Amino acid sequence: MKKEYDFSKGKRGVVVPASKGKTRITIRIDDDILNWFRDQVDAAGGGNYQTLINNALREYITNQQEPIEVILRRVVREELHSAS
Repeated sequence: MKKEYDFSKGKRGVVVPASKGKTRITIRIDDDILNWFRDQVDAAGGGNYQTLINNALREYITNQQEPIEVILRRVVREELHSAS
């Protein structure tokens, strides 16, 4: 290893930019959920667990029949009930 390196032309930021239409985020997922998705990918012989999670979320959204307003009202009611 060199004693000194020249970083004068270095750039800050992501080394590999995200694909168009994708956003890099940090999210906390329960260990058991993440392990289930990873196990599914392993059982299928490989792939990407993140794609599998994305597909599961997309399917859930597609199958939702309730308007977002109804869902939000229900969640607010549940939160208010649990807070009292």
